[in-house]
Amino acid sequence: MRVSLFPLFLLLLPLLEIAGFVIVGREIGALATVGLVVLSSVAGSLLLRHQGFGVMARVRAEMDAGHDPSRQLAHGAMIVLAAILLIIPGFITDIFAILLLLPPVRDLAWRLLKNRIVMATSFSSGFSARGRDRVIDLDDSDYSRDDYKRGPDHNSPWRRLKDD
Repeated sequence: MRVSLFPLFLLLLPLLEIAGFVIVGREIGALATVGLVVLSSVAGSLLLRHQGFGVMARVRAEMDAGHDPSRQLAHGAMIVLAAILLIIPGFITDIFAILLLLPPVRDLAWRLLKNRIVMATSFSSGFSARGRDRVIDLDDSDYSRDDYKRGPDHNSPWRRLKDD
């Protein structure tokens, strides 16, 4: 029988964080401790804002090149998790966040997790517009804002049922 210690860790984490506050506060003082907590939260917020756009750019570059973007997505998710852990007040979560910000740690985590992740789509051939290549051009006579005022057109081909 395999028992996970993760739920127990989540229950003990607030107590460990409080103990961390007490230990750090005793060593550097209460004001410096509060300053560190606020500084780590600001750093996490900035990191979350900055990295969100960077991850999307790297994923898009991988897909444009026809490569599998799963590694970049995983690294991005770990960086976002690190930013969230930095925002959460506490020194233990900050230590985990700093570890997740290190590329070798993210690579190790990706190697451990990639066999558990299933990709539903293959990115080897890039994206294609299969099924989306039909374009319907509308003239001014086909569409106008006055159509909304008149109500629905019951003769519209968009209203036909599949059985018709």
